[in-house]
Amino acid sequence: MSLDESTRCEDEEGVIAIIDVTSEVLVDSVTAMSLSVIPPDLIQSVHDAGEEEPTKLTLAYERLYELPRTIVERFADHIKYLDISHNKITNLDVLVHFKHLTSLIADDNPITENCFLPPMPRLQLLWLNRCKIASLYPWVGKLKESCPELRLLSLMGNPAAPSYFNGGTFYDYLQYRLFVISQFPSLNHLDDRKVTDDQRAEAQRLYRRPLLERLRPAPGGLALLGASVTWNSVQNKLTSFWSKDKPQGRNLLI
Repeated sequence: MSLDESTRCEDEEGVIAIIDVTSEVLVDSVTAMSLSVIPPDLIQSVHDAGEEEPTKLTLAYERLYELPRTIVERFADHIKYLDISHNKITNLDVLVHFKHLTSLIADDNPITENCFLPPMPRLQLLWLNRCKIASLYPWVGKLKESCPELRLLSLMGNPAAPSYFNGGTFYDYLQYRLFVISQFPSLNHLDDRKVTDDQRAEAQRLYRRPLLERLRPAPGGLALLGASVTWNSVQNKLTSFWSKDKPQGRNLLI
């Protein structure tokens, strides 16, 4: 079995398990595999049998549409680091079983803002780069409820994360960054940059709750931060609020 046809499961010291995840094994749906068990030769320990269970599991590049139930049952109780990047996963419901998860890498999956986010109270690192998240509101609010302890978050390459690479302006990028920072008091790194004290102070000033309450649309009204509206479409509205109390001559540093 080659490493290209396997999934590595690592602990703090290195690889301690190799799981065969060829297409014949894992591409089946959860339902189809619900009664199956992992064959004895599927997991090959490279350490003594007395070693603790692995805490890292990599399922990247396995053409998965969802996590197989057999894998969840085998690893959910002790996995802290999970990599499911470069697959075709759209549903994260199954992560509710990973009670000890602290790091999740889910880059390059067709995950949208409509994806259900299960409670992950211990999650500190989340990478969702190059997914299909098109709207920050109310998705960021749901993310905050599910993962209140986030320290590192990366959303680069999503339509909702403006940058020069996807046609966004510096203003778009600035407002996106400050809005996300305002929602996560524990966040110390967003995308490819560290969160500074100045950014956090500015984020709290601009996006304090009274302002959000005033910008929240009435039923049937304009969804200012919704999927159909970009940051450019509300630039004048936001500027009118900020100009009332913004100190003169202050520059925002990114």
